[in-house]
Amino acid sequence: MKEIVVISGKGGTGKTCITASFAYLGGKDIVVADCDVDAADMHLLLHPDFGKSEDFYSGVIAKIDQDKCTGCGECADVCRFNAIPVIDGQYTVKPLNCEGCGYCARICPTDAITMEEQNVGEWYISTTKAGNSMVHARLGIGAENSGKLVTKVKNIAKDIAERTNKNYVLIDGSPGIGCPVVASLSGANFVVLITEPTVSGLHDLKRVYQLVKKFNIKAGCIINKSDLNPQLSDQIVEYLINESIVHIASLPYDETFTEAMTIGQTIVEYDKNNLKTILTESWEKIIQLNENGRKTK
Repeated sequence: MKEIVVISGKGGTGKTCITASFAYLGGKDIVVADCDVDAADMHLLLHPDFGKSEDFYSGVIAKIDQDKCTGCGECADVCRFNAIPVIDGQYTVKPLNCEGCGYCARICPTDAITMEEQNVGEWYISTTKAGNSMVHARLGIGAENSGKLVTKVKNIAKDIAERTNKNYVLIDGSPGIGCPVVASLSGANFVVLITEPTVSGLHDLKRVYQLVKKFNIKAGCIINKSDLNPQLSDQIVEYLINESIVHIASLPYDETFTEAMTIGQTIVEYDKNNLKTILTESWEKIIQLNENGRKTK
């Protein structure tokens, strides 16, 4: 079983739309994992049934027992995050400010403060309209530990793939180079980089590939909206050649991407012409690269 991760150096490159198209093309032969847990939206295109859900707990938060609290204020004095203000005459914990360090609980003279595990989101196992299993999640507003939730989603997807004898787990990773991306890349066999021909697109492609190189993972790249700036597209292709990154495809700018999204379809369902052909050939090339275990250009 192999893991294919789709990431981008910046948001707005079309990463999720392309990944959803690959998920649709892969059908029952793959397991899908939406690891962009901070802004998950693949469900808008794949229409999962949310067949199973479970709360996700991670980290701790301070809780004050008002019956035990004497109002001495020592907790507020030692808190460096301004998480314990006085509200209506009582010392109260602000959840978004509390970092869970536990110092307030240690110094409370009446043991009025306890550190409780936080419910920071939910994870789901679904069947999509493409007939494949999909593991996805929702991180709560302002919640942290997204890297841990990504790892949870990935591990469940891998377990499903192993139990059902699927050859591939397709992962939609977060944009950027933060903790969720690192968690997405861990254990991956192949990375698909999505970029666009803009100054920021090229800059962030270079930045995210430096991270991929540290994991020593083979990579390919799709240039979306490639015809918007041919000169920058040529610079991206030159960079791919110099770094031995497989140039999988160049997609032209096409408003059918937006049209498909507005009706909740992947582009390979909606488009009957050029884009569908390119993305189908791209998915076949990605599979071939992983089956052959070698790079081709």
